[in-house]
Amino acid sequence: MAWSEKLKLKKGLVLSVTQAGYHGPKEVQQRTMARIVGGQDVIVVGPEGCGKSTTAILAALNKFNYTPDGIPKVLYLVPDKESVDRVIEQISQLNNNKSISVVGLFAAPGIEAQMDAMADGADIVVATPDRARAIYLKLGLDVNKIELLVLDDADLIVKQGLQLPVAELANSIPKCQHLVFTEVVHDRLNKMIAPFMKQPATIEIEEIGEPLFETHPQVLYHVPNFGTKVNLLNLFMQDDELFTKVAVFVNTRPTAEKLYKTLQNRKTGVALLNSWFFELNSFDSIHDFKEATDFQVLIVVNDAGKKLDLDDIPFLIHFELPEEKDIYIERMINHSPEVEDEIMAITFATDLELTQVKKIEQAVGTRIPLGELPEDLIIEKERKAPTAEEKKAAAAKADENAPGAAFHEKKASNAKTYNYRAGLKAKMSNKRKH
Repeated sequence: MAWSEKLKLKKGLVLSVTQAGYHGPKEVQQRTMARIVGGQDVIVVGPEGCGKSTTAILAALNKFNYTPDGIPKVLYLVPDKESVDRVIEQISQLNNNKSISVVGLFAAPGIEAQMDAMADGADIVVATPDRARAIYLKLGLDVNKIELLVLDDADLIVKQGLQLPVAELANSIPKCQHLVFTEVVHDRLNKMIAPFMKQPATIEIEEIGEPLFETHPQVLYHVPNFGTKVNLLNLFMQDDELFTKVAVFVNTRPTAEKLYKTLQNRKTGVALLNSWFFELNSFDSIHDFKEATDFQVLIVVNDAGKKLDLDDIPFLIHFELPEEKDIYIERMINHSPEVEDEIMAITFATDLELTQVKKIEQAVGTRIPLGELPEDLIIEKERKAPTAEEKKAAAAKADENAPGAAFHEKKASNAKTYNYRAGLKAKMSNKRKH
């Protein structure tokens, strides 16, 4: 399908996009461009590779005629420096209007060069939220004429913990259109964008495709935080008649140690694979764990270099998803589909891990069913970062508890506001003796 007038893109932009090899719009552009050009706030949810970034760049370039004035009209926020470079490169590929000035802002030694680039003129600013905020506070970023605020890979912006600078920048812009592009939508993301999105349209792009291979039965438990994950694991392990043998996968040694200490008080045995401490129960191989009748749980730290023989372990629990999705996928493949499958794969995921879940689903070609949380599961409260006022109050309290803080100010009559000479001090001492 060729680019049609229904998408309402400027003719010069359609020409440059076609010359760049984009001979027709993808589904995401067909479903969103008319709304975007019409000025509506839009949330686009879709998997990696569906065309979200291209849609965002087309929306940005479509804001310009051939006479840009060098004052930022588009603020395009991304999670990291690599994304800044990628977006700027794609803008240069899709843009024939070389009078449009594009400036990238990201964390780097010194800030003066980026301040100078902004002073020379910027029509589109592609930035990480923290650096954009820093330059805004230094009066180097003028937001008064911004017409379009784009959040690309918004789920990763949340994962980086950049919600505060995004909120401050969005609140500082007098009036503009907002576009959010993300692989997943969850509570943390909604909390970040809700204050500034105005009756947005949500467009979801589904590109799961056909299943690529047989997998073990899977179930996903979506939980709010790490503490709730621990509670859920403990709750499952109470049923030792069902969970006879369990492999629990984590990403770091500290997490493995925490789970070991949490579970070791149980009657059933808990061990680590290749423990790094002599005093902790350990197995050198998965085979030894399978053969041990008095051990129920084996905690395994994810390692991309190791392929594990997980056959005959009834439950594989991913307490944390590995950074490389291929590690997870390799464990899920059922290499003997003709045999009745007795292995169940269980995954715990917080909001910040849902992006990785989506990547796995897209790669495997099937959705992971969502499990219902047990009624007796204890949901831990979120631990909020202390505010500036709370930090100040805590510092003041610490000062009060510091050594010597219990001493009170001297009375005015006892306060030493003078300094006698040594001879005079000696005479006064002699008088006290008589």
